[in-house]
Amino acid sequence: MARAPRGRIRTNDPQGLRARVLDAAAASFQAQGYRGSSMQDIVTAAGVTGGALHHHFATKRDLARAVISERVAREIGSTWIAAVEAAPSAAEGIVSVFEGVADALDSQGAVSGCPLGNLAPELALADEILREAIEVEYRTWRSALATCLKRDFEAGRAPFVGDDAEGLADTVVAMFTGAMSIAKAEQDPRSLRACARALRHMMRV
Repeated sequence: MARAPRGRIRTNDPQGLRARVLDAAAASFQAQGYRGSSMQDIVTAAGVTGGALHHHFATKRDLARAVISERVAREIGSTWIAAVEAAPSAAEGIVSVFEGVADALDSQGAVSGCPLGNLAPELALADEILREAIEVEYRTWRSALATCLKRDFEAGRAPFVGDDAEGLADTVVAMFTGAMSIAKAEQDPRSLRACARALRHMMRV
């Protein structure tokens, strides 16, 4: 009986295999960039065969779209959207995310950047389909924050929002992605803490 090549994992769990490929691709795209990650790199990291990878993702673009819509979206959803929705107020939730991410990065000892922010500069002008996938995730992120901010304003708990919850949500997302880029360059999350202080003042938290 033929054996699977060493390092490859035989599986009757197609969804589990697909998940391993997505995890490996997401990690590679963050560390090496989209262009710097080959399909063979991902095959090796996931411990699958090339045929198994291509069964689920016919092209590298297909794989990247799935990473954006599933792995990157999930991280934004858990780190940002769920956290702000569950907080006593949107303002408290927003500030706590900045501070919590800074604390987590201190514990990790390394900053790899914002998953969405890392991919956007590389792909936005190079591939229209992937640009649109990235745009969807930014739009979802901003819309969720704006909804929470507007809810608090209408309840009389956030007068600083005024009639521009969408603009404030844009500002928060821009501050976070920018701070993460600086933190990545400096390998120090102090920029996130500076944003948290500014937002505490701005939003009177």
